[in-house]
Amino acid sequence: MSIPSSAPQIDLIGVGAPIMDLVASVPESFLAQAGGEKGGMVMVDANEIARLVALLPTPPSITPGGSAANTTFNANRLGLRTAFVGKLGSDELAATYMQRFSSAGVDPSRFKQADLPNARCLILTTPDAQRTMRTCLGAVMTLSPDEISPADFAGARHAHIEGYVLFNQALAEKILASARAAGCTIGLSLASFEVVAAARDWLLSQLKQGLALVLANEDEARTLFPDLPAKNPDDYAAHARRLASFGGTAAITLGKDGAWLAHGNELHRVAPVVVTDAIDTNGAGDAWAAGFLSAWLRDQPLLICGKIASLLGAQTVRHYGPIIPDAAWPAVAAQAKSFLQ
Repeated sequence: MSIPSSAPQIDLIGVGAPIMDLVASVPESFLAQAGGEKGGMVMVDANEIARLVALLPTPPSITPGGSAANTTFNANRLGLRTAFVGKLGSDELAATYMQRFSSAGVDPSRFKQADLPNARCLILTTPDAQRTMRTCLGAVMTLSPDEISPADFAGARHAHIEGYVLFNQALAEKILASARAAGCTIGLSLASFEVVAAARDWLLSQLKQGLALVLANEDEARTLFPDLPAKNPDDYAAHARRLASFGGTAAITLGKDGAWLAHGNELHRVAPVVVTDAIDTNGAGDAWAAGFLSAWLRDQPLLICGKIASLLGAQTVRHYGPIIPDAAWPAVAAQAKSFLQ
């Protein structure tokens, strides 16, 4: 059955950085070669990433990454009609990125492109499942407000925007204004407490204008609302209520302690899915968001949205890289579908 021209033709459009992830399992001792603190993310140039890759004990696996991109890709696998707005480079990694998204069924027509290397992130995963990242943004850094317009969001129902774009507030302003002009609802994933600290006043102003969905972890929630208690998981119920008081839906994720969800007078605690064989936390939050959105955009109850979100996040940490492998995906997708009402 064809979709009426007046109906949205895309359920979810992701907005963010299309970064190619180079994922490597390394011994603890390798981190001395990378410098910086374990578990952190440091911006480097392409030469530094090439140096580190040459020192790896085995070649890295290559998988499309980027926060909103991971969420969009997984949401597409869960049956949503998706597209993505972001800027690719013009090298082999960019071509691989485009091909992977296109073959999965994500609408690739809204990617921008620059005659530069594609963004890449070397993710060094140690035996304790901790990830240390070295990132070169390449073409992503050249995305300008002038390249964004309501046409990028035409026919889309909901725009999912990664918080990292808030480091460029002129770009963020244009993205949100364009999405609103096209009739999209807006969702923000706050990305990191550094993002919130740098853009707190702007975030609060956007909340007052209206955001349909905000996803935050406990660090980000504490930074956004420093006056609220934050000593134990139960305290984050107040953060979820405060965030939802602006009129949208709030999701506060707490890692192994589950999550709080709030909307209007609703408040729910989501139990975590316990995982005993975690090997890599990369992409778990992005997968959580995809699971949530796949149910939320189908108008499922909040607890069902949280249950599917927890499943996706938990299954992601059982594999290297931000994307659940194709071989493991059918069982995960079937379980997620079984939760839908």
